Amino acid sequence: MRNSLRTAAGLICLAVLACTGCTTGTDGSASAPEGSAAPGTPTETEYAPYVSATAASPLDGAGSAAAYNLAFVIADGDACTPAWNGTKAVDDPAVRSRIAALTASGASVRVSFGGASGPELAEVCDSAPELAAAYGAALDAAGSTAADFDVEGDALKDTVSVDLRSEAIALLQRDRPGLTVTFTLPVMPSGLDDHGVALLESAAAEAVEVTTVNIMTMNYARSYDGDMGDYAERAAESAHEQLRAVFDTGGSTAWGALALTSMLGVNDIDNETFTLEDAAQVREFAREKGVAWVSMWATFRDRECGGGARDALVDCSGVEQEDGAFGEAFSPRP
Repeated sequence: MRNSLRTAAGLICLAVLACTGCTTGTDGSASAPEGSAAPGTPTETEYAPYVSATAASPLDGAGSAAAYNLAFVIADGDACTPAWNGTKAVDDPAVRSRIAALTASGASVRVSFGGASGPELAEVCDSAPELAAAYGAALDAAGSTAADFDVEGDALKDTVSVDLRSEAIALLQRDRPGLTVTFTLPVMPSGLDDHGVALLESAAAEAVEVTTVNIMTMNYARSYDGDMGDYAERAAESAHEQLRAVFDTGGSTAWGALALTSMLGVNDIDNETFTLEDAAQVREFAREKGVAWVSMWATFRDRECGGGARDALVDCSGVEQEDGAFGEAFSPRP
């Protein structure tokens, strides 16, 4: 277990810990006013699916999305220039029109930087101010005050870019006080690996206000051939304890700062099939624990394969289902 992170000024904690009327204990920890809900505990676990930023899907509106994660902004080649999927300018008119359509229902959008197809901007930009400007340009183009940093693969192991990203996000938050920050990280049923924890520690060292840690409850290993819903719960329980340790915060606050993203249907790992029953299980677990939001990859896969949808890893789920059934399963119930 890693030591709690502190600065000379006191405790570094999750952004969700900050609340109006909070009091500070003698140990530097914050607590909610008497009679209020525990800080960080959402009134309802929201549904916030990942969507393509460049291509609309008729399945985007399935369920009741409170927010959409726009995938993905990466570097345009080896330049410190943000681009959707590395090919479309962040202010591309078609993308802006797409964002307008997504938000017409009242949902917000979160710009997701990184993903598995990189390079993530922190890997090519030379300085924290330059990197912060690149992130800011993408946020401004999308009209968003929420950033998701999906850091995985080699980018997660690159300590230089990890620290540069932390410094840049801290600069960005100083310029944009309302900016919320999510880190999306790979996980195992045993929790985040050392690289994931080190990334959070790097962010904490720069006083980044972390709103949510979104764990990708998927891609474990071929040896994990059991129930995917159960594995998701185990991963969440493990990550929850890690958040409590890294940010030295309470249990309900750590649950309220956690998000869960599932790979719906089949995966490219043998034995991994996430069913509609798993989705209902994860949704209920998240509601009981007070998890901030649940998500899935991705809306455009939320349909049975057949007809024009042939690739279960690209444009359909690979399981028997009605169109949009996973979105409905992950959505809040009345």
